[in-house]
Amino acid sequence: MAKVQYPATGRRKSSVARVRLIPGKGEITVNKRPLEDYFGMEIVRREVRRPFEVAGCEGKFDVIATVNGGGFTGQAGALRHGISRALCLVDEEAYRHLLKDAGFLTRNPKSKERKKYGLKKARKASQFSKR
Repeated sequence: MAKVQYPATGRRKSSVARVRLIPGKGEITVNKRPLEDYFGMEIVRREVRRPFEVAGCEGKFDVIATVNGGGFTGQAGALRHGISRALCLVDEEAYRHLLKDAGFLTRNPKSKERKKYGLKKARKASQFSKR
């Protein structure tokens, strides 16, 4: 018999995380690697686990995620967003209110500003010279 899966997608900056939540022991796999191997910094790993802490369901679900695009903090934010959305699919009545109050269900709209012509970066101009 197939296990129940809860799929969701999370995004932040230019990162996209496709997340599957499966009832299990609390193991998190990112791009076929354990969470500890994929994210080196402890603060980033803690950020990924925060939806489980807020919802009070640590160790109840395994996470299988595919993440691409952006840097590691953007990927961690996308993963957090995807896990939160998947938890809402598990039990909307119990988890949605807690996760919404923590701000995990809102997609963070901040992204890099585009480069403008005539400038070196988005806002940085070349140094002014009088002569």
